[in-house]
Amino acid sequence: MKFSLSWFKEHLDTNADIHAIADCLNRIGLEVEGIENSAEALSAFRIAKVLSAAPHPQADKLQVLSVDAGGEPLQVVCGAPNARAGMLGVFGPAGAVVPANGMVLKVAAIRGVESNGMMCSIAELELGDDHDGIIELSEDAPVGQVYADWAGLDDPVIDVSITPNRQDCMGVRGIARDLAAAGLGTLRPLGEVYNIDLSVPLEGSDAAPIVRTDDAAGCPAFYAQSVSGVHNGDSPEWMRSKLKAIGQKPISLLVDITNFVSIDLGRPLHVYDRDKLTGALVARKAVDGEQMVALNGKTYTLDASMTVIADDAMVHDIGGIMGGEHSGVSEGTTDVLIECAFFDPEHIARTGQKLALTSDARQRFERGVDPAFLDDGLAIATKLVLDHAGGTAGAIARSGQAPVALRNISYDTDYCRRLGGIDVPQDEQRNILERLGFSVTSDWSVGVPSWRRDVCGPADIVEEVVRMVGLDNVVSVPLPRADGVAIPTATPAQSLERKVRRAAAARGLNEAINWSFLPQKAADAFGGGDWSLANPISEDMKVMRPSLLPGLLSAAQRNMDRGASCVRLFEIGRRYFVGTDGMSDERVTAGIVLAGERSARNWASGKEARFDAFDAKAEAIALLKAAGVATDGLLVMDDAGAHYHPGQSATLRMGPKNILAAFGTLHPATAKASDLDGNIVAAEIFLDAIPLKKAAGFMRPAFTPPALQAVTRDFAFLVAVDTPANDLVRSIKGCDKDNIVAVRLFDRFVGQGVPEGQVSLAVEVTLQPSDKSYSDDDLKAISDKVLAAATKLGAVLRG
Repeated sequence: MKFSLSWFKEHLDTNADIHAIADCLNRIGLEVEGIENSAEALSAFRIAKVLSAAPHPQADKLQVLSVDAGGEPLQVVCGAPNARAGMLGVFGPAGAVVPANGMVLKVAAIRGVESNGMMCSIAELELGDDHDGIIELSEDAPVGQVYADWAGLDDPVIDVSITPNRQDCMGVRGIARDLAAAGLGTLRPLGEVYNIDLSVPLEGSDAAPIVRTDDAAGCPAFYAQSVSGVHNGDSPEWMRSKLKAIGQKPISLLVDITNFVSIDLGRPLHVYDRDKLTGALVARKAVDGEQMVALNGKTYTLDASMTVIADDAMVHDIGGIMGGEHSGVSEGTTDVLIECAFFDPEHIARTGQKLALTSDARQRFERGVDPAFLDDGLAIATKLVLDHAGGTAGAIARSGQAPVALRNISYDTDYCRRLGGIDVPQDEQRNILERLGFSVTSDWSVGVPSWRRDVCGPADIVEEVVRMVGLDNVVSVPLPRADGVAIPTATPAQSLERKVRRAAAARGLNEAINWSFLPQKAADAFGGGDWSLANPISEDMKVMRPSLLPGLLSAAQRNMDRGASCVRLFEIGRRYFVGTDGMSDERVTAGIVLAGERSARNWASGKEARFDAFDAKAEAIALLKAAGVATDGLLVMDDAGAHYHPGQSATLRMGPKNILAAFGTLHPATAKASDLDGNIVAAEIFLDAIPLKKAAGFMRPAFTPPALQAVTRDFAFLVAVDTPANDLVRSIKGCDKDNIVAVRLFDRFVGQGVPEGQVSLAVEVTLQPSDKSYSDDDLKAISDKVLAAATKLGAVLRG
């Protein structure tokens, strides 16, 4: 909804500027989308007088002008045929930007003659379509003054976003009424705005036109008035400028009047050429298959659910949406019929959707225009026609009755405090409602005005009061907890998922959300699915996933096909199996897929680094740590699954049977089935297998750093080549938990000095003294424990 500042102030008596108006609109819930001022783009263009005009020496169609723009005369090359000495026009100096094309004017030579700017046409300044010559101003135009100021173009236009429930603000007057209620000014009486006494019908002696409504559901009321002997020329300049300011193209006086009233008052109208009508004009249901050529030049096929306006010969109007081309007014129209009808909003909406036809009239009718504004709307339109097109008005024809039933709502003023959060005094609430057009009795029975279709109950009245007081004044107050409502807490399982999700995102993994259904082929690559749909919506969504990896691999493939060099994805979701009771068993899992380059080419290596199984292991351990698992004590064992590469995969277990995670390089056949090349690594963390911690009633004591410095000792052992290094690390760490705080493998060697079938493993053991430093005897006792623990695995201290 757009309107100019001057247009708006015709309804609201206020000294507020455009910014104060915009602030108030936002404060009362009418969002301002933008403010435009065409004068800003014309600030450099000034009124100038052509002192002389001489032929260009090198071009027959150009002239060399001497122009006075309020300073020293300037030489300007001009090609306009109407340029001549003595005329007044609009001059753009060097540095000005032409609005029509964005060209920056410069001092330049045109066919060998210097030009210091340009004389402008209406089209170049985007003030109209005329580009045949430069602008000619009246003799009283002051030379040197900014053209936009003199021409009254400094009139900002404001664009307001109207929500569907505020049908009353689909006209300038409705918005002015809201701002008046908010205290920004005084709403001028409508009769004063249009200089008309609305209490006296504007009727003539001519017979009323024959109109009726045969469709009480779609068109409950159909009013019309004829005007004879009109002259349909151009609309007055004030009307044209208002319409052009908001982007409406003036067409002709009669059409512009209907558009103006629709935007000004939110009251759509239609004007027919009476000479093109045959018999009575009737609002009725369309006949299936009837066709009509609308004003937009398109032919529409109608059905029996649609309301139309027709005469004895044909359909002339899709009721409340768009008129027909046949009966539209033209330059030669002398006798017209002005239609002012009320159309049911729901019927309008359904018809517009079926025909895929939008219009300004539809926007207003489907939201709901004021049903009590038929006589006044028709009177105002008729007066505008008589004032500017001449002619004689006839009698008014009225058919049907608009739904203007009075609605009363019983209201408790304390409800504003309870629901809206603002304690507004009763007198102030009454004043706000009355300024908005509501009636209020002594016992607080609130009468809803006819133009507020959206107000249905006490909560709507609270909204009206609160938004007028100001939505910014609503204080944020926590809601009281009702009896019986538990404190909202996440379950341990939900907390676990959140921790893992945040940890994955913090490590640079991108979260994917995939369907829980897979193609049969994808499920077969991961052992098949236990649940399949008998009637899937597509074959690609047939099997409930036994693993999260197929969906992640598919997402990785799409990203790499589009040029991604590195893909790091994770997903937390459910896998689906058959439980022991034969029902669905859903298991929470976190899946990870790493593909492409781990790091790009660099000067040190000369080539990119690819992901390997240890990258997947690092991600799995990091997420398990985030879940609260003590990862130092986990067993690393094989048998990760057939979809992993044997020898490049493993599982992380809490005990021999409780598998917490599987990780490694995908089997080449699995990667190929997903159309992926190269080394693809993945990990699965089985969150359902992680023991959930019970809520504790105590807090962990604060961490106190040790007072004494740690001591490190290195040991190298010869072990069988197939002995897992992790077994040696775990065995040493567990031999003296009071003193050994960390054990780290730092070397693995096979070669000279190492017997065949064996490998040398070197570990760093970190010892942390507590109350005193270690003596030599203490260190020897701990070393003996380390050797004893290694010996149990068949390890021998390397000499």
